[in-house]
Amino acid sequence: HNITNYVVMNYTANALLACGASPVMAHAAEEVEEMVSLAGALVLNIGTLSPLWVEAMLRAGRKANALRVPIVLDPVGSGATRLRTESAKRLTRELAIQVVRGNASEVLSLATQEARTKGVDSVHTVEEAEEAAIALAKELNTTLAITGKVDLITDGKRIRKVHNGHALMGMVTGTGCTATVMIGAFLAVDPDAVEATATALAYFGLAGENAAAQTKTPGTFQIALLDALFLINEKDLKDGAKIDAVR
Repeated sequence: HNITNYVVMNYTANALLACGASPVMAHAAEEVEEMVSLAGALVLNIGTLSPLWVEAMLRAGRKANALRVPIVLDPVGSGATRLRTESAKRLTRELAIQVVRGNASEVLSLATQEARTKGVDSVHTVEEAEEAAIALAKELNTTLAITGKVDLITDGKRIRKVHNGHALMGMVTGTGCTATVMIGAFLAVDPDAVEATATALAYFGLAGENAAAQTKTPGTFQIALLDALFLINEKDLKDGAKIDAVR
């Protein structure tokens, strides 16, 4: 169940279908509780935010918590404006969220006023965010996934780094949001948030590598990425995943 932004709805739904999941994009407050009752995971994405959507997210999230349906939050642009930052913090404060995925600046904005984003582009590196992420994961009692050239996943105790991916993934809109929904799909079948997140990001990054081997331009890459998500099998993922268990 995705309460996500207008920019990515179609693409992320297609990506979920390609990986074998069953997506639904439902954001009306009048139906989100009923919809999340049918879901294996709930993805909350604040990319095209409005107060009504925040209330729908909270309503769906409370129901998900009651049913023990895992929640993934993508705090798109948090740190750039007061509405985004306060909304993301409210969601983490009022809901039990299993995974928060964002770039370094978005994730850091949940803890400090010093973090700033440039649109949805990070002005911090994953390396700069590592120690702060470990502390923040403990504070929020969640798993944080900071994506970049190397992805960092931590629950405050364990650390995984994922080295899969390709530069073209940053050349098309919505790949970060797509990484988030991949985490939701994997979390629906693996209750270990750290391992599910690391595997999802390795799978998505490997798909990016495979797609980039077929094309060198953003437009065709976006379609090739959907094909690559569909074509990767279990052996491909085992052989191609580049996951380091730091601790």
